[in-house]
Amino acid sequence: MLKGFFNTPQPVNEPVLNYGPGSAERASLKKALEEARAQQVDIPMYIGGKEVRTGNTGELRPPHDHKHLLGTYHIGDREQIQAAIDAALAAKADWENLPWEQRAAIFLKAAEHLSGPYRARLNAATMLGQSKNAYQAEIDSACEFIDFLRFNVQYMTEIYSQQPPVSPKGIWNRVEQRPLEGFVFALTPFNFTAIAGNLPASAAMMGNVVVWKPADTQIYAANVLMQLFNEAGVPPGVINLIYADGPTVGDIVFKHPDFAGIHFTGSTGVFQEIWKTIGTNIHLYKTYPRIVGETGGKDFVLAHPSADADVVSTALVRGAFEYQGQKCSAASRAYVPASLWPAVSELMKRDIASFKVGPVEDFSNFVNAVITERSFDKLAKYIDDAKADTSVEIVAGGTYDKSEGYFIHPTVIKVNDPFYVTMCEELFGPVLTIYVYEDADFSEVIKIVDKTSIYALTGSIISQDRYAIAEATQGLRNAAGNFYINDKPTGAVVGQQPFGGARGSGTNDKAGSMINLLRWVSPRTIKETFDPPKDYRYPFLAE
Repeated sequence: MLKGFFNTPQPVNEPVLNYGPGSAERASLKKALEEARAQQVDIPMYIGGKEVRTGNTGELRPPHDHKHLLGTYHIGDREQIQAAIDAALAAKADWENLPWEQRAAIFLKAAEHLSGPYRARLNAATMLGQSKNAYQAEIDSACEFIDFLRFNVQYMTEIYSQQPPVSPKGIWNRVEQRPLEGFVFALTPFNFTAIAGNLPASAAMMGNVVVWKPADTQIYAANVLMQLFNEAGVPPGVINLIYADGPTVGDIVFKHPDFAGIHFTGSTGVFQEIWKTIGTNIHLYKTYPRIVGETGGKDFVLAHPSADADVVSTALVRGAFEYQGQKCSAASRAYVPASLWPAVSELMKRDIASFKVGPVEDFSNFVNAVITERSFDKLAKYIDDAKADTSVEIVAGGTYDKSEGYFIHPTVIKVNDPFYVTMCEELFGPVLTIYVYEDADFSEVIKIVDKTSIYALTGSIISQDRYAIAEATQGLRNAAGNFYINDKPTGAVVGQQPFGGARGSGTNDKAGSMINLLRWVSPRTIKETFDPPKDYRYPFLAE
């Protein structure tokens, strides 16, 4: 077997295509959308490299056009869940013993294929299945996932190269990074195709085998991701893709002695239940499982009286309403000084009035549908409750319609109580709540921002006063794992702003960084002595 210390290609962030009129990428994406809508796909599970169909199927429909059928997917039961675990464990020895550069090559190949022939196909699947417009799909399913793959390869090489700095004379100290002993369970969300791909891929890259369950509402794009992995050369059984009832999956996975870790993105409540279950079952496992999760957010924008009204308004409308506010980082609550509010409110109303709302196939639509009828109904109730509250003002929006798709029009609520329900609870939709404070109360408002929510994912301060920026940066140091100065609280870029939060927002293991990959290996320290002692006696024993 060939040996060497290998340098991998230097990663750079994938350029974001603009899909402007007349562009080649626009034409390619339009064609991919037409082709996808023209057929109904039959999506299998992928277990041990085989396509598995059970005949028990669920339907996949675009959230913005729920009368249209994109296809069906096959739902597994206990048999398929167990088969996925067995397939993963059967593949483990060969995969973890494969030289690391061979694993690296597979995922670099996946990145290259996604940058080229898979780009329009995966973007179209994300647009149709998750109701993302062309730009939101591009920055997610194409660029961010390509970046995850390329930068993670770089981080992997850096992890393997880290060695003890000192080996005294006659001794060689070294460290090897072993994959976890068992299998990793990846449980992925609907809102980002890049996250759905990265959670199983990052663990697999480090030599682990994976059982992957995506959200039902992301299966349409997950199927394309699995085809990408297969084409790139991920061996059978390394990543196994299943669709099954969550509690049934959990009952089998979290009781298995070879369960070694979970890579999770989803709700805080679900993650806390998973943590509790793992704790209850801890005596069953061969090792303490790695628990890695990124969960909810109630993300804030804090404007200082010195802020530019145009900057504040743009940060709010982009941060709150891109992808219908269905980002865990989306601006959901804002604090605006009274002196700035008249200008900010007028600018926001102007911009929101210009939004087009509708299906993703029309590229002029800025806002599309929320993911499910359940989400729609929840958001509609929050809006109706706000309308009925005399202490609350609907500044913009407040309308909704689900006759053809689950459309919630971007809504801005102004409240007199900084602890009003929509200032505190995660809504996960295009609803922004604003509290207007007296300019002189800026320091007190920092304290309110910090204690309002259980979450600590993202937030931003908008100010032209450096003392105010410093005060907010310090006062809100525990309120956000990703903190932005004079920008919206969304749009973290792999390799630039590793993403994750603490408190109720997760374990802050920073996707898109070496920190995350370190969770999927278990180091072994090796000390080799070249001329070992041959007598137990130490010099101090001599008379």
